[in-house]
Amino acid sequence: MESLPKEETLQLRLKHYGPSCKLFFKENPIKIVRAEGQYMYDEQGKQYLDCINNVAHVGHCHPTVVKACTEQMSVLNTNSRFLHDNLVTYAKRLTATLPDKLSVCYFVNSGSEANDLALRLARTYTGNYDVVVMDNGYHGHVSSLIDISPYKFNHTGGEGQKPFVHLVPVPDVYRGLYRENVPEVGKKYAMEAKHVIDGARKRGRKIAAFISESLQSCGGQIIMPQGYLREVYKHVREAGAVCIADEVQVGFGRVGSHFWAFQAVDDEACPDIVSMGKPIGNGHPMSAVVTTPEIAEAFGATGMEYFNTFGGNPVSCAIGLAVMDVIDKEDLMGNAGRVGNYLMEGFRKLGEKHDIIGDVRGLGFFIGVDLVKDKTSREPATAEAQHVIYRMKERYILLSTDGPHRNVLKLKGPMCFTTEDADRVLVNLDQVLTEVVAASSNNTLEHLPEHTMFTKDVHSKRSGPIFTGSHTLSHDAVFGNIKRPSDNDSDNDDEAKRQKTWAGVD
Repeated sequence: MESLPKEETLQLRLKHYGPSCKLFFKENPIKIVRAEGQYMYDEQGKQYLDCINNVAHVGHCHPTVVKACTEQMSVLNTNSRFLHDNLVTYAKRLTATLPDKLSVCYFVNSGSEANDLALRLARTYTGNYDVVVMDNGYHGHVSSLIDISPYKFNHTGGEGQKPFVHLVPVPDVYRGLYRENVPEVGKKYAMEAKHVIDGARKRGRKIAAFISESLQSCGGQIIMPQGYLREVYKHVREAGAVCIADEVQVGFGRVGSHFWAFQAVDDEACPDIVSMGKPIGNGHPMSAVVTTPEIAEAFGATGMEYFNTFGGNPVSCAIGLAVMDVIDKEDLMGNAGRVGNYLMEGFRKLGEKHDIIGDVRGLGFFIGVDLVKDKTSREPATAEAQHVIYRMKERYILLSTDGPHRNVLKLKGPMCFTTEDADRVLVNLDQVLTEVVAASSNNTLEHLPEHTMFTKDVHSKRSGPIFTGSHTLSHDAVFGNIKRPSDNDSDNDDEAKRQKTWAGVD
């Protein structure tokens, strides 16, 4: 197929594609025509370093994954009503990475499908309907999930919180109700969740599930404090509900130390249902839900068949197996830990030089850099963050921002990222921050809303490997002796008052 001129591509998109589907860098979007590993290339052959694409988990167009797809596609692709070795082999391989009780799989096609099914499982098993969710959480784009995603329902176009949804505070030790110097901060946040659960039950609400990302992504790359999950899960189960770990964005070894993020943040926490997506197929549309035999049997006992036309097809399962092969053979989980730690150390070193860096947090290659106007007040530097990602794009490095104030630089790119790639990010970010801080102090910082990764309202409705940029400074000149890792190596009023307190609403 012959390529269209970029402007014609843009005009055809504007004419034929839904306007609510946003482009990165609206004023001057990038036309990507190919990708390999951690690099993407535009129609002019310019290379961009991809720091944000957690779907291309083992690297864009990995040859092992491409081969598995094409070979199986050339033989057979059909639905799961027929026996096929790929389905059962993949299910066995996937469940082997999880605690023993999580042993039954359902295969679907997207993270949204996975979380929608997880809700159905929970509601069927418990006989209840209500859901406890974390503030700023996001779990998918279908109607059932918009309803339980404050990231959507409390912002522009959202309908607000439904009566069956109960919000608990984000266990954010940098900006939240309890901060980094509070003893047993995980337990304190868990008690806040218990208050919400108890208040809902006093009002006669019956809770089916607590769902949360094991690390909150859209909410600002939040790392849960130790002890939080186990305590919350305990309170949830005491209320007769089940616990859903949303691993759609953070699973499959991204945290470096463990295959699943819930294991990394709390080795004593075990959910009842796990949803998976994005990295599972390295760009192929597939996802999964894994649960206990008891929950699966209750779902089956309704007599309603669960059939998914494409879920568990031989091609998808072949791809899923290939992704897991690459993670193992190329030690990508270990690489995520080594390179992620190296990046975070570099960002913290930059934080000693640039006061705009308020916090650096992460696990493995799931990293957030919180930009602030003032380190004491921790006021979010939203405009500055948008300027940073635009200027980094001009240097052929793709970053994005997230969090309720869109001020957190997020990094969760392909797990084949190298220390050389990390140096490229660190050196260029140092130069860009120098520029941004100088412009901000002189009140000459241009506010560039059209250059944000997505056009979004940041205000809550809640009432209440070839470098083509200017990499001119050496790593040592900027970061000194940072060592590179070896490549081997209550009642309504009380609840309302409480929610307003932790949500920062006057």
